[in-house]
Amino acid sequence: MSHLFPTYARWDVTPVKAKGAYLTAKDGKEYLDFTSGISVCNLGHAPDNVQKAVEKQLNQFWHTSNLFQIELQEDVAKQLTDASGLDLVFFGNSGAEANEAAIKLARKSTGRTKIITFVDSFHGRTFATMAATGQEKIKTGFGPMLESFEYVTMNDLDSLKAALDDNTAAIMFEVIQGEGGINEGSADFLKAAEQLAHENSSLVIIDEIQTGIGRTGKAFAYLHIGLDPDIVSFAKGVASGFPLGGIIGKASLADVFSAGSHGSTFGGNPVALAAAKETLATIFDESFLADVTKKGEKLRSLLEKGLADAAIFNKLKGKGLMVGIELDEEAGPFIAKAREQQLLILTAGTHVIRLLPPLNVTDEEIEKAATVIVEMLTA
Repeated sequence: MSHLFPTYARWDVTPVKAKGAYLTAKDGKEYLDFTSGISVCNLGHAPDNVQKAVEKQLNQFWHTSNLFQIELQEDVAKQLTDASGLDLVFFGNSGAEANEAAIKLARKSTGRTKIITFVDSFHGRTFATMAATGQEKIKTGFGPMLESFEYVTMNDLDSLKAALDDNTAAIMFEVIQGEGGINEGSADFLKAAEQLAHENSSLVIIDEIQTGIGRTGKAFAYLHIGLDPDIVSFAKGVASGFPLGGIIGKASLADVFSAGSHGSTFGGNPVALAAAKETLATIFDESFLADVTKKGEKLRSLLEKGLADAAIFNKLKGKGLMVGIELDEEAGPFIAKAREQQLLILTAGTHVIRLLPPLNVTDEEIEKAATVIVEMLTA
């Protein structure tokens, strides 16, 4: 009997060791991991430089409180602001906390209460972020949602214009919807959405929880388009598996998050920050990001060639090493079949296989995974 709430449909795999792109299970099987902890272990499992930084911090101190000056917070905040083009950082522990902070900041700074998000979006499972999520299945059974969220259709400017009003605090979106199906917002639409928001004195919040920290070949996905957000949320890949998340915002918002207005006991934990500093130093290097783009192109090329005649294959989606394989039937059964071939992959929505390999995945590992997927989908 398990003593855990059954909130996860768990796989029959018990990890005992993981290194790089591979995970070893209790039964001795070694799996090629193209989930990366759902875009968390962006340098693979237990990268050496991150481990050394964490061990060094463990020998100094683990936790104080945010009442103290913590130099690592300033160091990592500068890495994030330099990469994003924004000015200020608030640290929490997770993506949901990050999006909670973004929503609070937008509402307080504008004096408005309405947040526009998108159908098929995913922003978290707290009450505010659940309400922000444009998927009804996330909300089922929890009663009335927090008010003042409205959902519009991605790439449909008319639906956005109809929703925008003088009570709109912010438009909040993922550049590429991860959990919703690897659905990409077009550059023209997202630029127009940003312009409409700012003309309306509304803020632009970009949720980069899954798309950020190099996943798409840029430090953040919005940089592909040249957007100018007011707030960016981040988490997942920032600290190689240690709990860390937060928001990056414009300097004009500084007075809104004044002392006592928001906080987090564990946010900006020194051990997590030590991991983040090393992780970001590697990923935010321009040559590393260029390699992510090349590896993504290689993976897509192999899949496009191998699946060209597959009856159930529809199209590839995504950018960089965030790749979706859209099928004409449900993707779930193929996740289990891939696992039988010792390849770990995910779904995104109902009909999309989601691939999130480590950003430093090798050509050999890409070829191995592509071979398993092509054989599985063409059998």
